[in-house]
Amino acid sequence: MEKAKISFLRQLHQKKFRSESGLFLVEGVKSVLETLRSDWDVQEVLLTDKMRPALDGLTLSCTVSVVTDKEMERISMLTTPPEIMALVARKTFIASDLRDDQSLLVLDDIRDPGNLGTIIRTADWFGFEQILCSPTCVELTNPKVIQATMGSFLRMRVVYEELPTILKQRQSQSTIYGTFMEGVPVQQIDFKGNDTLIIGNEANGISDALKPFIQQKISIPTYAVGRDKAESLNASIATAIVLYEFKR
Repeated sequence: MEKAKISFLRQLHQKKFRSESGLFLVEGVKSVLETLRSDWDVQEVLLTDKMRPALDGLTLSCTVSVVTDKEMERISMLTTPPEIMALVARKTFIASDLRDDQSLLVLDDIRDPGNLGTIIRTADWFGFEQILCSPTCVELTNPKVIQATMGSFLRMRVVYEELPTILKQRQSQSTIYGTFMEGVPVQQIDFKGNDTLIIGNEANGISDALKPFIQQKISIPTYAVGRDKAESLNASIATAIVLYEFKR
């Protein structure tokens, strides 16, 4: 593979170049094969020679390039380079893609790529199909986000938009819940099918600008009573607990 091509692919690990090119990388067998079977636009598959059989039975319209282990190592930022990756065109969802009759998970300033990726994967598991992110959330096509979703990003409409605009519209259509340290225990809430749930920033929680839109504060109670305990839950863990109760 030409050095210029390797250099271009490596640049896609930076947000600036993903934005300019409209492309991003998906790494690993499971995620790549799922992407190939989806309606996302795969432009090229790069794989090592021994991974050729993985594409057997697939009808592909994209370029397939065989690369060496060394070239794959130079392209990937993973500690253990994958044996297959895909160059994929970004798919952009906008506010009008959000359905009023479906539940909506709202993420307010989630900054950690691993958290966002895990939240998307968890939302997929619990049957959510749409997520609204504030513009300050980490970018969906960040390599660490894509890696952590394990392919779940393919089944989710992820919209980046100013949150107050959307929440104002949702107020009359669904109940808007927000997660706080103090609130009604989540297991006591009777969620409805199109309710809206807000998860706040890892360190600061839900921003003041969103609090007027919240119709019910909810919390995850601690059972560590009478002793020292963890200050809070990780954002992705807290989301998993609430989404379980939401669907239960």
